[in-house]
Amino acid sequence: MAEILPRYEFRAFAQNFGMVETKLRRLAKCEQIRESSEIYIVSAANSENNTKIRDSKMDIKVFVERKEGLEQWNPRMKGEFPMKTEVLRKEVFPAFGAAEPMFQREEYTLQEYLDEIIYPHTQLTAVSVFKLRFAFTVNGCIAEIAHLLINGAAIQTVAVEHTDVGAILKAKEMLGLQEYGNVNYLRAIKRIIGLEPLSA
Repeated sequence: MAEILPRYEFRAFAQNFGMVETKLRRLAKCEQIRESSEIYIVSAANSENNTKIRDSKMDIKVFVERKEGLEQWNPRMKGEFPMKTEVLRKEVFPAFGAAEPMFQREEYTLQEYLDEIIYPHTQLTAVSVFKLRFAFTVNGCIAEIAHLLINGAAIQTVAVEHTDVGAILKAKEMLGLQEYGNVNYLRAIKRIIGLEPLSA
């Protein structure tokens, strides 16, 4: 099997991307439209592991490095509910950097995990994220613009991804993204829910 290389990513958030979206749609045809409802589990003590749940599947990505203003993230674990307590204890909770709760079951459904473990936890917050994503290819890079509802707050995001840093930087220039800062989902969500200053 071919080695799967982790991609670098540039991502920005704004209320409206205006000419960036216009350039994106002029440069490339929309290749796919996807809609999803996800739950991000956010810890005030951690900004290095991005944990989300979609379709009863948990996905944790770990931050690897920053390079020329871009970020590289790599899969840390993938799991599906019902999930064994042993997996939650050994693989999931260390990613939060939060106190381990008292587990009362040997296995948890998604709803049990949220109701009994996440919602009562004083260091963790479950955040509802609805995404309507439009996918494109620009300069060989995966590109997208998405309309989001983060705990009901409407915002947009644009992202460009590739294993080649130079290709992303060129795509950023083509789209007029030079003036936007690179902000990952975890930081954007923390800003919206008040765990991180807006100017951070």
